[in-house]
Amino acid sequence: HRDLHSFPTRRSSDLIPLSMVWNQCSAYPGGADLSPQLSWTNAPRKTRSFVVVAYDVTASFTHWGMYNVASSTTALPQGAGVAGSSYGPQISNDFGDLSYDGPCPPTTLTPLSHEYVFTVYALDITLPTLQPIGDFQPGAEALYHAMIAAARRGDILDSASIVGYFPAP
Repeated sequence: HRDLHSFPTRRSSDLIPLSMVWNQCSAYPGGADLSPQLSWTNAPRKTRSFVVVAYDVTASFTHWGMYNVASSTTALPQGAGVAGSSYGPQISNDFGDLSYDGPCPPTTLTPLSHEYVFTVYALDITLPTLQPIGDFQPGAEALYHAMIAAARRGDILDSASIVGYFPAP
């Protein structure tokens, strides 16, 4: 259970469990590649949708992006980041998948331990549907540009984050 606490922003740190590690990671076998269970409370009254992002700060790598999560949502269950999730549209992560893919830091590059930030953003709008261009599905950059535009308009009401590390520092 990963609790994002309540809005306004609060941060906590933890080690990422093997259940969240990429299931194709040969360096760390046994991963289940399940997005974490996330919950939040006290979203701003004008919230119309949520955006969830999982980002590897160390490698500048987006592992997951889900947007237009219903404003009535206060939690995502473990594994909500599967392809075709009913909780909201997902962007193509930096692995190239329209789903959550967990940590798998390379063992040949330092630092070996990576910092992962899971953030839920409360918006007073729903974002426009991010469209594919030809064979290219909308990726992290498309979501980030939509979020930048929302921020410029003042549509991001608040956010809450948790930080995890893998493997242990």
